[in-house]
Amino acid sequence: MTTHSTSAPITVAHGDGIGPEIMEATLSVLHAAGAALDIDTITIGESVYQAGNPAGVTPEALESIRRTGVFLKAPITTPQGGGFKSLNVTVRKTFGLYANVRPCVAYAPFVATKHPGMDVVIVRENEEDLYAGIEHRQTDEVVQCLKLISRQGCERVIRYAFEYATAYRRTKVTAFTKDNIMKMTDGLFHRVFDEVAADYPDIQAEHWIVDIGAAKLADTPEAFDVVVLPNLYGDILSDIAAQIAGSVGLAGSANIGERVAMFEAIHGSAPRRAGQDVANPSGLLLAAVQMLVHIRQADVASRVHNAWLRTIEDGIHTYDIYEPDTSTSKVGTTAFAASVIDRLGQEPTRLPATHYAQHRPITVKLAGRSAAAKTQLGVDVFVHSPDTTPDELAAKLRPFAAPLHLDMISNRGQKVWPGGAPETLLTDHWRCRFLDPRGTTTAAEVVALQARMVEHGIEPIKTEGLYAFDGEPAFTRGQGQ
Repeated sequence: MTTHSTSAPITVAHGDGIGPEIMEATLSVLHAAGAALDIDTITIGESVYQAGNPAGVTPEALESIRRTGVFLKAPITTPQGGGFKSLNVTVRKTFGLYANVRPCVAYAPFVATKHPGMDVVIVRENEEDLYAGIEHRQTDEVVQCLKLISRQGCERVIRYAFEYATAYRRTKVTAFTKDNIMKMTDGLFHRVFDEVAADYPDIQAEHWIVDIGAAKLADTPEAFDVVVLPNLYGDILSDIAAQIAGSVGLAGSANIGERVAMFEAIHGSAPRRAGQDVANPSGLLLAAVQMLVHIRQADVASRVHNAWLRTIEDGIHTYDIYEPDTSTSKVGTTAFAASVIDRLGQEPTRLPATHYAQHRPITVKLAGRSAAAKTQLGVDVFVHSPDTTPDELAAKLRPFAAPLHLDMISNRGQKVWPGGAPETLLTDHWRCRFLDPRGTTTAAEVVALQARMVEHGIEPIKTEGLYAFDGEPAFTRGQGQ
């Protein structure tokens, strides 16, 4: 057994519910396997929320994570009701943990699955998309959530996916988007995927529309290798992939940033199972294996992973994966960990053994780009106007639109003026598009237009500038246009 001369500093949180039990089990295996760890233990979650901290984590705990750069976290319980932030979101955004990496592997025939050949890694963008959390109620009838996609955010996670594929000798990277509908946001993710893929000619690259891609993943996961997705799709499909592989309870994840990484099971704190010594520690233990690779203790990672595989192969299972036909023994949390420890130094005989390479953590270098020439061609003004019709609203707006021109009005993205259809459901939330026939407009003219709206009893609630970049219009026309 290799002895590491220097202990790696890590921050550990034992969490809530079943968290303390599975963390104790996980650490017992790591220590027995020879992991060299300098552990700083912090308190997060329920007790911190109850002490009046809505983020569930103290500044001192965040400073520990910043100092060590490595965070092994057990599940936590977020209190019900408003006013409490997701601790995961707080940590991810605070430290720029842009890539969520979830291996989803089948362990047939020892864990029940319909997909015995499945070995898929989901790489999920972790910071932006709809999870930016920017939401507003704008009228009596309409709320909005902003979907923010940046070129840098796309490039970082996509390059990480290709670098991961290179490091782990994977042969294909697949992107899922819905760019047939969201042509600019998801379209950007797809375009950047194609650009980045060109830098990795030895790795097959493909793109699927997310709905049919999700159906294909659920039906034939063997067709995929590494899958990279925007945040929302990745959140949903990583859980689906983990479950169809065998169990969400077996899946660990890594949250990777430039300076900090967080490792955790993907399941929750399961408070109903707390204190019963029945919880499966496998998800957290496999997340810890990812952590060991990250801190360059790949030999220990291999030893732990292979002992875990041998335990699963020997039929020693916790209640959640126990099946009378394939399991030999139903054990609790502590006994499962002890069984893994007993098998340290052994490898599975039927499942593929794992041998992690000793490599530095994956780093991503973004390509430089020059700024485009930006001009404003007009403005979309969203207004709150109940008890009106498209024709009535247009009749109010057109007389004072100059020097801009009222081009169209839409409702929930569907054009309703000019033209429109009597069957279209109308709300009190309207988008009024003004274009400048001169080909350029100014911020002052937009403000003046809104002032005239207010003078005529029309309430503007937001605006969106209509821009061209390097002469190319950078906005969609919308449905029915």
